[in-house]
Amino acid sequence: MADLNKSDFETYMTETGIVLSELTHTISKLSFYMKAKSVPTPLVLYPAKSFISPHPYGVCLIISPWNYPFQLIVNPMIAAIAAGNAIILKPSAYAPQTASLLKKMIAETFDENYVQVITGGRDENNALLEQKWDLIFFTGSPAVGRVVMERASQNLTPVILELGGKSPAIVTKDANLSLAAKRIAFGKILNAGQTCVAPDFAYVDAAVQEKFLSYLAFYFNKFAPQGEKTNDLPKIINKKHFDRLQDLLKGESIFFGGGTDGEKIAPTVLYPVSFHSKIMQEEIFGPILPVLTYTTEDEMIQHLQLKAHPLALYLFTSNLKTEKMVLNNLQFGGGCINDTIMHLANHNLPFGGVGNSGMGAYHGERGFKAFSHERSIVKTSTFLDIPLRYRPYTSLKNRLLRIFLK
Repeated sequence: MADLNKSDFETYMTETGIVLSELTHTISKLSFYMKAKSVPTPLVLYPAKSFISPHPYGVCLIISPWNYPFQLIVNPMIAAIAAGNAIILKPSAYAPQTASLLKKMIAETFDENYVQVITGGRDENNALLEQKWDLIFFTGSPAVGRVVMERASQNLTPVILELGGKSPAIVTKDANLSLAAKRIAFGKILNAGQTCVAPDFAYVDAAVQEKFLSYLAFYFNKFAPQGEKTNDLPKIINKKHFDRLQDLLKGESIFFGGGTDGEKIAPTVLYPVSFHSKIMQEEIFGPILPVLTYTTEDEMIQHLQLKAHPLALYLFTSNLKTEKMVLNNLQFGGGCINDTIMHLANHNLPFGGVGNSGMGAYHGERGFKAFSHERSIVKTSTFLDIPLRYRPYTSLKNRLLRIFLK
């Protein structure tokens, strides 16, 4: 993929392959998703039956980011089409080659009355947000998400916001340290760290930090043996974001990496790092991994509870008690235990954030539901009409009512 210098393998794994898998899954399950779902009917409504009937919202706007410029616009489009909506797609201007290809593909595949692509930058985004939509689906930063939500509120338009945040990778002293380092390195180097669910920082038990750091350097070196000069290493999307990352590195202690080549940055490990460091004040969105340490699990929980809810959390441990403690005490969109990123690959798991990292979810059936209004229907028989609900309200009706409604 030219916009990000992705290899064919990574492009298929994270873009086209993911889309094809979602499409195959949706087609195979669509008849089930579309069916009205019967639900129990209370006795007081007898004789009747109750069901939930999905219905398309209408005309939806899908605004996508540049980091996965094909997957993050086509996957929600699949769900929106499956649910029966008409759609306007707005790809990111920061990935122009993908946007141009997408516009051509959509024009060749769909009648413009059903699906259209609008290209352009900020002016086009603002113009689209001034229109009245039946639903807006936005993937991007929390800052822009707030703008989208504010603009949508003027027309009481429902929104689905897929945002981001500083997703931690927690490494306990009883974790498989080599595997933890390997999988965290994978999650961080993927797409040069420009992934909304990338491990933003590692939070490691101080008792094992030295060993973990050595494993981390080993795997980053194995995955990108020429560092910033590795041929198929994805690049930072543009100079603006490259310069932002370079600014975040100023004053930090580089343990490993740090080299640059054009707009490519070598996988970089920072240690030591404090929660007060500049790089810990915003989502990194690059191949830079700060490593912080904790001394007790209570300390780790308390620090993370003070932070905004991230889109993802990754826990590396072999202790079931620790696993339960983290899941019970920390709020986040989704994540993995002893892995990173891979929860996105399961169609049966909803993908979405909470609080600052977003609202609403999609993928698989949850995608169909996200783009559908679920109508509640009671169908009452015309052959029998029980007089209980009608005036006059007698003492007998009162006693019967209290039997049925309790």
